[in-house]
Amino acid sequence: MTQNATLLIKATIALNRYFGYPSFRDGQQKAVESLLARRDTLAIMPTGAGKSLAYQVPALVFDGLTVVVSPLISLMKDQVDALEESGVTAAFLNSSLTAKEAAERLTGVKRGKYKLLYIAPERLETEGLRALLQDVPISFVAVDEAHCVSQWGHDFRPSYGAIAPFIQSLPVRPLIGAFTATATEEVKADIIRLLGLENPKVLVTGFDRPNLSFSVLRGENKQDYVLSYVEAHSAQSGIIYAATRKEVDKLTEILAGHGVLVTKYHAGLPDQERNEGQEGFIHDRKPVMVATNAFGMGIDKPDVRYVIHYNMPKNMESYYQEAGRAGRDGDPAECLLLYGAADVQLQKYLIEHSVSDPQQKQKELRKLLQMVDYCHTDRCLRQAILQYFGEENVPDTCASCSNCTDERESVDVTLDAQKILSCVYRMRERFGVVLVADVLKGANTKKIREMGFDSLSTYGIMHDCPTQAIKDRINYLIAEEYLHLAGGEYPVVKLTPKSAPVLKGEVKVWQKITSKPLRATKDAPGLFEKLRRLRLEIAQREGLPPYIIFADRTLREMAERCPLNRNDLIRINGVGELKREKYGEVFLEVIHKFLRERDVSGGTSPHSL
Repeated sequence: MTQNATLLIKATIALNRYFGYPSFRDGQQKAVESLLARRDTLAIMPTGAGKSLAYQVPALVFDGLTVVVSPLISLMKDQVDALEESGVTAAFLNSSLTAKEAAERLTGVKRGKYKLLYIAPERLETEGLRALLQDVPISFVAVDEAHCVSQWGHDFRPSYGAIAPFIQSLPVRPLIGAFTATATEEVKADIIRLLGLENPKVLVTGFDRPNLSFSVLRGENKQDYVLSYVEAHSAQSGIIYAATRKEVDKLTEILAGHGVLVTKYHAGLPDQERNEGQEGFIHDRKPVMVATNAFGMGIDKPDVRYVIHYNMPKNMESYYQEAGRAGRDGDPAECLLLYGAADVQLQKYLIEHSVSDPQQKQKELRKLLQMVDYCHTDRCLRQAILQYFGEENVPDTCASCSNCTDERESVDVTLDAQKILSCVYRMRERFGVVLVADVLKGANTKKIREMGFDSLSTYGIMHDCPTQAIKDRINYLIAEEYLHLAGGEYPVVKLTPKSAPVLKGEVKVWQKITSKPLRATKDAPGLFEKLRRLRLEIAQREGLPPYIIFADRTLREMAERCPLNRNDLIRINGVGELKREKYGEVFLEVIHKFLRERDVSGGTSPHSL
């Protein structure tokens, strides 16, 4: 048997012992095999593919310390908590620690106490830490979220520039592994060059997430849609992304006002409030998170059932990474994008004011136009995403995105469209959505009277419609490019070439009407729900997120297979040795009680469940 084969056996044993899985997934195994062969590796694995195990398990096989460079405090804490819960010695160093706590952990590093040490990239510039690590045998450096090293990536972090000098300063060069969920060809080349990877094995484990369904909805009343959706999925955990802090605050207030258990996250909040919000979300006390893109990287919560983009993101990389935070457990999840033409103006404004380099600005604007194209395409959304990331031989249909499964009713809205287009024309294409809607409604305002708009033939022509419904129809016409927004901070509505045939009666305008989501039906409490309640009790008692105890998928497998003893339990995916020792008896007790009650009430036998 070769040395590599022996190491792979050791890795598989460690995977089963500590994490409760009998074998690696295909993408994981290729990355693990490459690293065990001591070859620098760049692994591009979609969110939910288990990339953390691809470096955590080799770390358990290698002698010495593995240093994991990670960009966010929350990521480190979550992963270290999960490792310790599985019986792996791990620690992190970042700004959340007191001086005393940091000193204690550094002492532990010197004494060889830990197998994995998570470090923020900024720490690698600290002379004291670099001096200490000179005397520690480091066998492996894993760089998570490696796309952050590239200025062409969607989440560039200058601090990642400290990684290569740190590695070069070590007395013995360690093995290097770089991991990310999304990377274009340009970003891949940057990762290899800027991290100094030597003859790396580049592995792309496909970008497809078959359990995710994708939808784009244009011209919706966003607030109404989100409120209806969240209320219909009240038992589920979800993330709603908005483009600005102001939008996050406003939407959170609206949802909370309707009784939704919601929290928020953006860079303008005090640290304590952000941390409390994140903890509430992870521990299921507040199952809905409204956030800017400052939230999410490294959040390992596996049971997020939906991600809603309230505004269109600036590029496909950002969108796919954020949407990919849904369904990390492999169960079905929804990714919904609510497109409005004002989103384009907003993202252009943000790019103009945040990117100084002219070349990079043009590149960001091109990516924004590609995102707009995605929001308007009639072809399969999954195909559009995968081809963007360079995948070939992608099927034309997926049977799960909104374009492939669209069964909404098409309604003829030509008459409303003609009224609106005519009003914009008569107002000389010089005003915004709000004033156009007020004129169509026949509002009696000082501004309308002073400008003489109350004498227009279109004044009050839609008086029987609610003002918000008129605005929604205008926004739909903008989304479908019968109108467009021009200008900067205060955009005005203008006609497009598509509007003339509509005004002449040569072309009809159809709108697909989205039904409000129905409230999900709740089944009678079964074994899965009983196991979830037990998990929540344990999590609250131990101050841990529920998924760190056991993932939903693990509980569902318990409910389906009904293990009756400790030997049966260890065969359940996600139940390692330590977790069986800590939690096995109480979970088996709930299963036994459930089966006894089913037998007494004339239910099915354990083997038929």
